[in-house]
Amino acid sequence: MIAAHGGTLVNRLVTGKERDQLLAKVQNLPKIAVDAWTVSDIEMIAIGGFSPLEGFLTKRDYEGVVNNSRLASGVVWTIPVTLAVDGKTAQGLKTGSDVALTSPGTGAGASDSQVLAILHLQETYQPDKAREAQQVFRTTDASHPGVARLNALGDTYLGGRISVVNRPAHKFANYPHDPQETRTLFAERGWTRIVAFQTRNPIHRAHEYIQKTALEMCDGLLLHPVVGETKGDDVPAAIRMKSYEALLAHYYPKDRVILAVNPSSMRYAGPREAIFHALIRKNYGCTHFIVGRDHAGVGKFYGTYDAQKIFDDFSPEDLGITPLFFENTFYCTVCAAMASTKTCPHGEADRVSLSGTKVRELLLAGTPPPREVSRPEVAQVLIEAMAANPAAR
Repeated sequence: MIAAHGGTLVNRLVTGKERDQLLAKVQNLPKIAVDAWTVSDIEMIAIGGFSPLEGFLTKRDYEGVVNNSRLASGVVWTIPVTLAVDGKTAQGLKTGSDVALTSPGTGAGASDSQVLAILHLQETYQPDKAREAQQVFRTTDASHPGVARLNALGDTYLGGRISVVNRPAHKFANYPHDPQETRTLFAERGWTRIVAFQTRNPIHRAHEYIQKTALEMCDGLLLHPVVGETKGDDVPAAIRMKSYEALLAHYYPKDRVILAVNPSSMRYAGPREAIFHALIRKNYGCTHFIVGRDHAGVGKFYGTYDAQKIFDDFSPEDLGITPLFFENTFYCTVCAAMASTKTCPHGEADRVSLSGTKVRELLLAGTPPPREVSRPEVAQVLIEAMAANPAAR
């Protein structure tokens, strides 16, 4: 089985006496209510999805990630995983002490507050947000959702390891969440070459084509959708999961695909996030990772294949997982098959291709897109979801 990134699969879930001792201290600790985004980061750190991270980045690691895409140790890491607070909150904290991190919408003394984790505060520091935005997102434009969120955060970062005493409530409890779970499943099935596919959208025929092409050269496929925070106009996770279930039930071999969930949140950081997504799947036990057109992109902020080009900046030894690059694919009426410009000699007039806007219009009207674009079972899930939710219109 492939080693976790950094060599060891992190586990920051505490149990038994250690948990009891930490919980006994909670009443006397300062408390910080975190948002849903941070909850997903806490869970990913706890279960090893963000290995080798054991907590929120300290200043030295943060600066290494922002400036060089590496932790202070030299291990590749491309996305800052940080905990931001306002200056007033930071002033009330002491380095070297513990801080209780509580669930969203709660505060110190709130009756429904649940302590999720204890932050062992190593340091506080002020980030250079403009530089972070430019380096990570390649823009400081506030219309970029990642930049907008960064700008809205507090101006002080808290760094240190965490101990998770109450794991966040599971979404989609019937599906594997943890790297250790997927690694066990891969071993039980005898898979040694596992390809992962990252998604935050329902799967259309082009996605299906590249997944199955990758599956031809691997033992198994991990279909691994993000179920943490995404943009408000992205399809909700519950609907997406229904669409994946419908697709897998009819069009994939059951013994060669595992549907699991990735509790992390989307950053929309394009190229940097493509590396980040690959490293997460390495932690989940995958050996290969699919990178398609405009991976983790948003708007017009990144070039079509920038997320593939960034892999040239790192050696295979740095990453430890093999990327599989795919170009934009489509259905060609002359070839009578899915294809790309690498394999199809025919022109645009022979390709069945619809814009996202046009697909949405069809779905809202209760009309399935052409079968060459979307499987009817997936389209039906989306049509029913839109009909039941006026906000989706």
